[in-house]
Amino acid sequence: MFTGIDEVDWAALRHAYGSAEDVPGLLRGLASPDRTEREGALDRMYGALHHQGTVYDATLACVPFLLTLAGSEAVPEREGIVELLVSIGGDGPDQKDTGQEGPGRQGTGGGDRDGGGAAGGADGPGGARHSARAAIRAGAEAFVRLAGDADASVRGAAASALVRFLDEPARVLGLLRERISVERDERVQIALAESLGLFVRRHPAHADGALDLLVARSAPPNGPGLRLAALGQLMGCAPVRAPADPVPLAVRLLRERSARRSARWAEDQAPGKDTLVGRLWRLWPSDEEGSRLLRSVHAALDDRVADRTALLEGQLTSPDPTDRCNALWMAAGVLREWRGDHAGLVTLIGDQLGAVEGGVRDAAVSVLTDLFGLAAPAADPLAALVASRSDLWVRRWPRGRPVLGGPLRALARSGDPRAVPVLAEVLAGPVVPGDLGQAIGHLGGAAAALAPVVRRRLGEIHLDSPAGPAQAAPLLSAVLALGDLEALPEVMRLVRGTASAGLCPDAAHVPEVVGVLGAFGPAAREATPVLRRLLDTEHAIAAAGAWWEVTADASVVRPLLLRELEGADHRRRRAAAEVLARMGPAARPAPAALRRGTESGHPWDRVTAARALWRIDADAEPVLPVLQSAWTHHPHTRGTVAECLVEMGPAARPLGGLPAAELSSRRRHLALPGGYGSHDILKDERLLALCREVPVGQGCPM
Repeated sequence: MFTGIDEVDWAALRHAYGSAEDVPGLLRGLASPDRTEREGALDRMYGALHHQGTVYDATLACVPFLLTLAGSEAVPEREGIVELLVSIGGDGPDQKDTGQEGPGRQGTGGGDRDGGGAAGGADGPGGARHSARAAIRAGAEAFVRLAGDADASVRGAAASALVRFLDEPARVLGLLRERISVERDERVQIALAESLGLFVRRHPAHADGALDLLVARSAPPNGPGLRLAALGQLMGCAPVRAPADPVPLAVRLLRERSARRSARWAEDQAPGKDTLVGRLWRLWPSDEEGSRLLRSVHAALDDRVADRTALLEGQLTSPDPTDRCNALWMAAGVLREWRGDHAGLVTLIGDQLGAVEGGVRDAAVSVLTDLFGLAAPAADPLAALVASRSDLWVRRWPRGRPVLGGPLRALARSGDPRAVPVLAEVLAGPVVPGDLGQAIGHLGGAAAALAPVVRRRLGEIHLDSPAGPAQAAPLLSAVLALGDLEALPEVMRLVRGTASAGLCPDAAHVPEVVGVLGAFGPAAREATPVLRRLLDTEHAIAAAGAWWEVTADASVVRPLLLRELEGADHRRRRAAAEVLARMGPAARPAPAALRRGTESGHPWDRVTAARALWRIDADAEPVLPVLQSAWTHHPHTRGTVAECLVEMGPAARPLGGLPAAELSSRRRHLALPGGYGSHDILKDERLLALCREVPVGQGCPM
């Protein structure tokens, strides 16, 4: 298996972590009789030789040895090696994903072990990706033999490799037809059906024969798992040949499949079989194959959100907890990608909070935490869970600051006032969660009841304690979120400190102190000596903003901000432009550096400079083209651009078509197809609210 391995100059080759000197040991580890060593070697192969999808020259050198290992019956668990080869030689995803999250590794059908896959990273040195793919194609006959291997897992993994690497479509279809006619293992049958779908997408000129095979497998008397696999592939590559009403059919097949799986599991766990694996399964049931089958159906439905919601409702009402857990992760992908009325779906997600299976409940909490206001339909079960489980109020980490537990965070983020008394109880205890201020910010006026206890906790901080600044930071964020002017004495106590110099610039809570002082405005005038000292520190720009808010004196900070605008650090340039924007007309005349900033290569520099120019000069002419370009080409800037358009009022009418088009779009502005991309639904919902405020004009985008 390792003939010639010592003749390779591994030290001259590279992988993700540098020299490839360790690769011979990893290759030998794949053939070790010890399972732990084999699994560790495979994991390290992915991490070093196919790190986030990148292929290296050392990866290329491994291909012949991996092919040999995959073909040797003396090597256990060879399906993992075949999957690694598929991942290395892959040329990108062949179908969309629904954005499912959660634990697990892709199953029998092969594919990418990490999230990025072969398409996820750049090519390695010297065109290694192309060369590795060519080397695997040159050895593709190995997969022909492996498709008939005695090990079912190997046969399943080899099916995908046949389609990907054997450059003879007619022969590949013949092999798949032969294998699917004689195969009796359901997992391999499913892998073959998925490979037929892949074949149709890769070789449309030869699709008819593959589609005939899929149609035959989508009907009785085939088992529900195989029928579901065939249904998903037909929906994705030939919808006209898929059965009518595919969503109810998919739900029915899922439940039939789950009932069979549960029966098999109950039989395996009969008395006397209380194994460690069994106990772990009951704690966190896993069905990666079922998840993959449903993801194929979701991917085929794509933007048919009503149908996808109906499918999710069927999954979420399944009697099988594993189906419901998988559905929760898929629902997260739909909610992240698509706008619309999701109240019914969110209500069903909330129903999972009462599940006896901890994994289902935890998944539901995770999804609801990221929904913010959209989680309101699930507020009642969230509040019930919070009320019944005080042990979930705070989450402590081995390292780092404690944070709010998921159920309480989700309840607060939804804006539900029932979170307020619970937060008060948390604050009455010894721990102040690090994300307290962020949670309070979503509770609106209902959070005002927390102001006295926040002030009290601030007043109890020991100024000479090394832990004092870390304790103060979340409380100061809470003061800022509350807008509590009555907290000024407690804040000034922190500002004065115990030393004659007052607030130490190196203290961890300086950004929060400066932010609160700026929000207090003229009421914090007694803090101006401290703010002036901070103008000579790394906090200079933030301190300049607070100085302006407190004193309305532009003469002190304008020269500092102009210097920062000319600096090399684009983050500091943007921060300086933001302060000048807050100063508005007081920053006149508008610095020439701001006008240059509208021509910067960085989109955020351009948008920030344009917004500052508008606030300073109220001249729309140089601003509108910058905002239009940023909106069109850089969706991440749309929230800030929309804020500026709202501020501009009637002057923004020429760009009124941009927010109007945004409001008509069904996909969230930061979402990528499949539910990937930004997980921040809050940004998208806020953008939509701003778009509704922009004046609608007669003009069209410039």
